[in-house]
Amino acid sequence: MRGKFKLALMALMMMACSKEGPSSVRDLDYDYGKELAHEKIVLGERLENPYKTENITKALNMLYPTKADRVDVRTTDLYVRFLPATQAEYDTLSAMGLRLIDHPLDYAIAVEGDWYHDPEVSRDSITWQYAVVPTDFVFPDIRHEIIDECYLSENDAATRSDDGIDWDEVERQAYILTGNESMLEPQTRAAKSVRPKGRITIEDKHFNKGRPIGVAGVQVSCNSFVKFDDTYTDENGYYEMSKKYNSDIRYRLIFKNKEGFSIGFNLILVPASVSTLGKASASGINMTVTKNSEDKLFKRCAANNAAYDYLKRCSASDLDITPPPAKLRLWLFHNLNVSSAVMMHHNTGLNKGLIRAFLGEYATLIKIFLPDLTIGVKDADDYRDIYSTTCHELAHASHFAEVETDYWDEYIHYIIESFITSGGMTYGDGTGSKAGYCEVGEMWAYYLESLIYKERYGGNFPSFGNSYWFKPEIFRYLDDRGFSCGEIFSVLDEEVTSRKALERALIAEFPTRRSHIEQAFDKY
Repeated sequence: MRGKFKLALMALMMMACSKEGPSSVRDLDYDYGKELAHEKIVLGERLENPYKTENITKALNMLYPTKADRVDVRTTDLYVRFLPATQAEYDTLSAMGLRLIDHPLDYAIAVEGDWYHDPEVSRDSITWQYAVVPTDFVFPDIRHEIIDECYLSENDAATRSDDGIDWDEVERQAYILTGNESMLEPQTRAAKSVRPKGRITIEDKHFNKGRPIGVAGVQVSCNSFVKFDDTYTDENGYYEMSKKYNSDIRYRLIFKNKEGFSIGFNLILVPASVSTLGKASASGINMTVTKNSEDKLFKRCAANNAAYDYLKRCSASDLDITPPPAKLRLWLFHNLNVSSAVMMHHNTGLNKGLIRAFLGEYATLIKIFLPDLTIGVKDADDYRDIYSTTCHELAHASHFAEVETDYWDEYIHYIIESFITSGGMTYGDGTGSKAGYCEVGEMWAYYLESLIYKERYGGNFPSFGNSYWFKPEIFRYLDDRGFSCGEIFSVLDEEVTSRKALERALIAEFPTRRSHIEQAFDKY
């Protein structure tokens, strides 16, 4: 719940970031992806799909004329598109495990980008979503069209037996027959198909001696026509696909993290943003994201790492605090500086008029995919700016997980209303009837932010938030006198709605340390 002010240089400590896996020159590529566009995809000509059942059959007949009549090529998959009318319909498709992509798979890409919206679909509606489903898929009552019947040999149990067919070669032949020969990898004496693998890293020049760290837990997706695969990077940014390819393939990062959170939005109505990595060899890509990389990609990766690290640190052996709720939705706003923990996806009952005044042009998007955290990154020019802002809001999300919606409705209403009625003064002046909610919540978030920064970068305890009317210095004072982060957090329940209530709760919980608690509250 940050306002319009220059952030101090903060970030979250994550020891795993300094634990590098096996490294080589191949792991780091500072140049790859620098020329990629990250706006709207521009489609080129439509291509003939080599994986259509009829095209695979033709390729098989050409290569194995004496065996083809003994091999039954039956459709294994359907290439379809859906037009979900609501978020609920989109969520239904996602819950069924479908890989949904917003542009057709059988078109050349004239200009790469991160998103596409069919010109025949209203801009305030969800666009067509393309997917590949098995033949026995039970279609829900959602508008859809079957585009092609397809054959993917790895999805056919019969091809896993010793049938004497080189299905990699059949696939290559299908590319040739359909006019897509230029997409094929050059044949060598090595295996003709390979599993894509590589490493995605990002620079935080003020951490890990400036060496790139992994973009952790993010989804890497790739495809050639309807042949899809995806996986997640590990904590050091390494990934490896399970399927093999023998053609150039398109890669993308999908900011749906294996730790259960997603980062949106994408200028289209999807809950997880996508950053294209372009078309490259089937062997995989290595990419190092820097401040000089495309702005959206850099900021998404920094926010991703902040959330990944924060969730890892919530454990009893580390910060010992309650993690944010599952399926957390973070939205990055590139034209705003303000941030908030509105927790709308987790059923807070915010007044829509307040949201409209707070988020301006973005308010109309709220009704489709409800965010939990909104991160304003307009003037966030450094990795630490994005990282620290994200962590500040995540501290609020942990607090929300303890106090839940009724408490949070009072809290966030005060924050947003104060921002609007004061002409941009984020936290008001502390005189409102619900100011105590803000006082407690912001003391906690700024304290945790300071602690995390100190542990990551060293030096003295930072003074983030000291310029406001609430006093995060109280928690820092207690920290200096042996209170742990977990102990402080343990009293932040739904009854603690003011500074006085906070002091009483700490004394009740830690009666033998009463003198330190009273000293802290008297001092500030």
